[in-house]
Amino acid sequence: MLWDLLLAFLKIGFVSFGGGYAMIPVIEYEVQRHGWLTTPQFTDVIALAGMSPGPLATNAAVFVGYKTAGILGAIIAGVGISLPSFLIIILLSLYLARISQHPLLQSAFYGLRPMITGLICYAAIRFAVQNDIIGGAGGFDGAGVLIMLGALAVLMFTKIHPVFVILLSGVAGIVIYS
Repeated sequence: MLWDLLLAFLKIGFVSFGGGYAMIPVIEYEVQRHGWLTTPQFTDVIALAGMSPGPLATNAAVFVGYKTAGILGAIIAGVGISLPSFLIIILLSLYLARISQHPLLQSAFYGLRPMITGLICYAAIRFAVQNDIIGGAGGFDGAGVLIMLGALAVLMFTKIHPVFVILLSGVAGIVIYS
């Protein structure tokens, strides 16, 4: 179990680009492939990881490791997902200054940007479906969609701090769903 956790999160750390939200589908795939958590448990893990301080992917790995194998599992999963980035950054820092303007590297980054955006959108849609905000067993949660769209609009068109948007969304949820 611990070896599987380490290998899975090392693999995720080595192949995932674009930050925590872009890594959610990759983490979900590994969690489901190994049967470590149910879909509702994984959804809860992502919600907790997003609300906790620190990087989302690392937090998610630690939570998955803890739910799967306790404290040692949390440590192993956290090291597994963080070690590749650490090693890659050390190696890149030695050479990046020299090759940062190379046309092939620039082209690779231009190709990765839309893919990362797609992964983030995929994770958001999956999260909405799994929580019956759109599609799913419940069909369509109009109030949930309004909260989501309202939060999106406020974040896109105002300079209100995201923490206040989170708090207001929580208050809206209390008012609507209580």
